[in-house]
Amino acid sequence: MKKTLGCLLCALLLVACGEKRDTFLLEGSFKGFTQGELYIYGADGQLPLDTIAVAKGLFHYEIPLKDSTTFVLVFPNFTELPVFGTSGAEVTIDGDASHLREAKITGLQENEAFTKFRQQTSGQNPAEFALSVAGFIRDNPTSPFAAYLLRRYYIQVPEPNYQRAIELANTILKSRPDTAGLKAVLKRFEGLRYLKDGARLPAFTVTDVDGRTVKSGDLNGKVNLITVWSSWNYESQSIQRQLISKYQRYDGDLKILSVCLDADVKGCRQRVTRDSVKWSTVCDGKMFDTPLLLLTGLSYVPDNIVTDSQGKILAHGLNPRDLMSKIESLLEKKEE
Repeated sequence: MKKTLGCLLCALLLVACGEKRDTFLLEGSFKGFTQGELYIYGADGQLPLDTIAVAKGLFHYEIPLKDSTTFVLVFPNFTELPVFGTSGAEVTIDGDASHLREAKITGLQENEAFTKFRQQTSGQNPAEFALSVAGFIRDNPTSPFAAYLLRRYYIQVPEPNYQRAIELANTILKSRPDTAGLKAVLKRFEGLRYLKDGARLPAFTVTDVDGRTVKSGDLNGKVNLITVWSSWNYESQSIQRQLISKYQRYDGDLKILSVCLDADVKGCRQRVTRDSVKWSTVCDGKMFDTPLLLLTGLSYVPDNIVTDSQGKILAHGLNPRDLMSKIESLLEKKEE
């Protein structure tokens, strides 16, 4: 009897050991970052924003994962580090929080190849690195990092290089027609014809986080603003806080529609309620693939469009200081 039970136990252990986990494990350490939290989300918008606790410089994160995806780690200073993950894989990061391009990622050859690229380009300035990114995409169009790099360095920036972005997007799609979100990226360029000073804001109808219908025609104040923010971008949150006082001050002359790029719709709704934001906020969990962004050409965080009462675009893509000054100058001039 004991022999039979022993054989059965061994068999069960062998089966358990042989099963592939439907999870992805990410762990490691960062020098210079001993305590705090990291944000993590799926670059393709399929995985919601989550947090990773860091204690004594170490972190451990495990998540159910059936397929493969590119994760993005967001640090407290809002710098990013992409990591490729797949079901059953274990990936380790060892780096210095102040030199993330030099961080070593082991586990899965895609991560190791991209680590080599990052380390080789760690000393480059932003312009040089953007050129290196273009070269990486052309040489590695099937890389899981290609689509992320395209968005991060050619679209989600204050002055997007759309011609280069279209070229690189087509390079990726030629090799991987099923690349998530890239067709939406190309579709976004259709909205760029509207995103220029003097043009008219395209007509749209959206639903905000409270279920209310909002139309482009509702932006009929003396000055109107569409602004893009997220919980993982400090600058955009700062703009939101400044706009709350501006909205109260100008009482109806300033109308605002915010677009939140968080993947967690419920979390966005809670934040809007907590911050007492009185205007409508759109959040559908699709992040950079939110239809309103595709239509208008808005493409990064923070981003904005300022219009008059007739929908004429007066300015777009302003930095926080210029945005507040623009609002004040337009409304104070109209009050005279």
